[in-house]
Amino acid sequence: MARHIYSCPLRWSDMDAFGHVNNAVFLRYLEEARIDFMFRLSSDDGGPSFSGGSVVARHEIDYLRPLVHRHEPVTIESWVTKIGAASLTISYEIKEPEEGGQVYVRASTIVVPFDLRAQRPRRITAEERAVLEEYRPEDTASAAGGRRAGGAGALVA
Repeated sequence: MARHIYSCPLRWSDMDAFGHVNNAVFLRYLEEARIDFMFRLSSDDGGPSFSGGSVVARHEIDYLRPLVHRHEPVTIESWVTKIGAASLTISYEIKEPEEGGQVYVRASTIVVPFDLRAQRPRRITAEERAVLEEYRPEDTASAAGGRRAGGAGALVA
């Protein structure tokens, strides 16, 4: 399984009155990583794969420890934990860059592909599903027909 890696800079304005990154700012960090991830999933041939639009249906965030401002960026690892007919779940860890680095946040987002012209959700295409499968953990495959399990908020530790 591949994970998308995003290096996220911290900004001085991200801190709250207590000197650590404000809880709401973590949503912006996840958004930056998710957009980078989704655009990299877009097809190179100009096809509609995810470049046509998507909307967020749900966020779940577990704040594990405070993150204070520093000059070095944090790493955001993203992967896919569920693929439905018309939605997918992306899970994340915001952590120190080194292998086994301290984790500050674990989160997940349910994303719905969206047809911007029709202004309505759309189904995930076979092409999109094939690319998304590359970012799913191998241990989520069930014995029955190779289908994968895992629900919203399912995280890989």
